[in-house]
Amino acid sequence: MSLPHAILTALLEKPSSGLELTRRFDKSIGYFWSATHQQIYRELGKLEQSEFIRALPSAAPARGQKKEYEVLPAGRAELVRWAAAGQDPKPMRDPLLLRMRAAAVIGTGGLRGELERHLALHRAQLETYRGIETKDFPPERDSEQDRLRHLVLRGGIELETFWIGWLTAALDALDDERGQD
Repeated sequence: MSLPHAILTALLEKPSSGLELTRRFDKSIGYFWSATHQQIYRELGKLEQSEFIRALPSAAPARGQKKEYEVLPAGRAELVRWAAAGQDPKPMRDPLLLRMRAAAVIGTGGLRGELERHLALHRAQLETYRGIETKDFPPERDSEQDRLRHLVLRGGIELETFWIGWLTAALDALDDERGQD
């Protein structure tokens, strides 16, 4: 249910076309709520049908022209309702953790390479997040909206930092296991 709310949020920040939304998802919201181009377009249709958004009128209608969407009052009300509603944390479902559990039963062959690959991916993501933080959140940007957006980014930074530490410890544990053989 959260993809429509992510789209409503993005459209309230800035009216956009489906393609612009896809690009914005790739650079911001997609770091914590990913969606494909097709999913975004499908949701735009549903949101428009529900009268939560509308396509902005075009100055000169042309075939194949992109539609830009804006949020209607009903869409804003839905986002306010959803943002205020409670929700329990989702249980974690991580294939890497399941692979490690399986390795405890069948052996660790191939696990080291996968852990190293994940570690490199998390380090790269952390570097990306830190670059965004430096560029988008200088000390003088201190509005409530900026502080909230920065907190979301800080959450991503903390998660990447956790994974880097955890994966490093997991690799060290594999090294310790080898040393005992």
